[in-house]
Amino acid sequence: MKKSVITLFVFSALLISFTSIAQDKPPVQFDFKAERVNDSMAKLVVKAKLEKGVELFSVKQRGADDPFVSSLHLDSAAAFLLRASDTSAEIGNLQLVKEAPGAAASYRLFADSVSFEYLLHTKNADSLVFKGSFAWLAKKEAEFPSGEANFTLKIPAAGSISALPASAKSEDSLWSIFLICLGTGLLAVITPCVFPLIPVTVSFFLKRSKSRAEGIRNAVWYSISIIAIYTIPTLLLTLAFGGKILYTISTSAISNILFFAIFLVFAISFFGAFELTLPNSWANKADEKAGKGGLMGIFFMALTLVIVSFSCTGPLVGTLLGQTSTNGVGSAPIIGMFGFGVGLALPFSLFAFFPSMLQSLPKSGGWLNSVKVTFGFIELALAMKFLSNVDLAYHWHLLDRDVFLVIWIVIFTLMGLYLLGKLKFSHDSDLPYISVPRLFFAIFSFCFALYMVPGLWGAPLKLLSGFIPPASTQEFNLEDLEYKLDNVHVLSGADASKSTTNNPSAAQPPKKYIDLLEVPYGLTAYFDLEEGMAAAKALNKPVMLDFTGHSCANCRKMEQEVWKNPEVLKLMREEFVLVSLYVDESKELPLDEQHTAPNGDRIETVGNQNLEYETTKFGFNAQPLYKFLDLKGNSLSDVNYGYDPDVDKFIAHLKGVIAKFKSEK
Repeated sequence: MKKSVITLFVFSALLISFTSIAQDKPPVQFDFKAERVNDSMAKLVVKAKLEKGVELFSVKQRGADDPFVSSLHLDSAAAFLLRASDTSAEIGNLQLVKEAPGAAASYRLFADSVSFEYLLHTKNADSLVFKGSFAWLAKKEAEFPSGEANFTLKIPAAGSISALPASAKSEDSLWSIFLICLGTGLLAVITPCVFPLIPVTVSFFLKRSKSRAEGIRNAVWYSISIIAIYTIPTLLLTLAFGGKILYTISTSAISNILFFAIFLVFAISFFGAFELTLPNSWANKADEKAGKGGLMGIFFMALTLVIVSFSCTGPLVGTLLGQTSTNGVGSAPIIGMFGFGVGLALPFSLFAFFPSMLQSLPKSGGWLNSVKVTFGFIELALAMKFLSNVDLAYHWHLLDRDVFLVIWIVIFTLMGLYLLGKLKFSHDSDLPYISVPRLFFAIFSFCFALYMVPGLWGAPLKLLSGFIPPASTQEFNLEDLEYKLDNVHVLSGADASKSTTNNPSAAQPPKKYIDLLEVPYGLTAYFDLEEGMAAAKALNKPVMLDFTGHSCANCRKMEQEVWKNPEVLKLMREEFVLVSLYVDESKELPLDEQHTAPNGDRIETVGNQNLEYETTKFGFNAQPLYKFLDLKGNSLSDVNYGYDPDVDKFIAHLKGVIAKFKSEK
């Protein structure tokens, strides 16, 4: 009995202690992190996670004596890291609560979670350990819980800056290009020009060889030959004319018109109107060489495959070359063609190593023709993309965003109907039933078409932001109207003095090319460098150079995924003079501004001039590229900031540039 009483007492004590601990747990949990931005800048991120029903007060005061506010405090030894002129960024679900009806100001409260970001000014590029605390005030119904969270953090040395250098970003880009092209090569295997040849070719090597090892060796050499045939011509073209040749070709209007015509012809061919092949004499000569045997004979067998499969693989190769060349990296098309060749050649070696797998391959039949027709719909959609690039550069307004979307919606709706057997071409086999894979592809096609429908009224369509014309080309855009109304509200409020458009005496508004070019989200931009620099000097603000292009897919993605962020928009609107330089703008320069570049190129258009400036000033020819200049035209950052959808990193970069500009004044 005594033992039971003691046990019950201990259990009760533990239960009470656990309950008290649970009750003492604060309703707000914090996570602290310090990141290096550049040699003299770092960023402190305070992430707060709130219990359900709890709201956290902002760090921004409504007045000098506002007690309802959270705040950051650094130890006296680290006080130099913060400057009073810097404002903190708040990222979270902001709730504005009036203290009384008609009150002049609102309490700023955050629900769920919030991140507070502070710029830290380091004295040097070395690592630094500092301490501090975050005093928080929250609201839970009628209660106001509060507390203080302490932290000790280390700012890493400048050598470990999280922002990747251009070379590292290029390596990541090349890896992604390789993987995309590898997947496309594997996709080309199931086309009717390639798929039936796999069992025939592999069986030929295994049966004609003296041993299985020799058969495998011949199949591997056959695969290597396919890879070489796709890669070597691209490599030779790049070596002969320089790394920018394919970029120049892919961004020119003539090339895009040519791609449009080729893809349109390919689509019509895929629909069964005619068979598009390379000259038979090419295949006959290659086949004649292949008959001589040996490794050289096998190479010509691979060349024969490439030639006879051109009608199926040609559009895929053209698309990949066009897209990889626009990255501005000379080796990108070479890596792309290498990846495509690996994907196309891989099955031949794989089945040679494991010949029993040949038995599991589906038999050739009408499904291969269905694959070809499906590619035809996709080629037709891609043809519209190439025509849109030219339409944007020359401002024809034939394929504005709404017209473009209507065409794509119709194309993918018809593709879904075809996959369901509701459309039938002359060379199609009878479709007694719908297979499960075919049903899922039809569902995907209809879903994709429906996804685009809201875009007709201005929905952002983030997944397609790099492939469809920009929202500025659309006649009716609800989202754009919202930003214009917000801009009108700003101009009529207390911040009106900060706007260039409302204060023409401070800076002249943009004049050049405003009838041809514009930027999204109600931002004011200059499209001429001299005009932008003059405005920057008048407003005493740094210049944000936006090297962009009408056909730049990643530029549209950055605008949709990063610029649209409220904090980014606020910084760009209030702290910078935005200068957008289109490198593919077709507008001719006045005769007195046309000239010959040092490399011999004739500079006759606005796009030529902007691209020359980008390459000569910054040694870069890819878009997007964001560079920042002081009032003397000197660079404020050595980072070639390109496509990176990380909003927090972009905000930190902008604040680092602002801090450096202010420190140099």
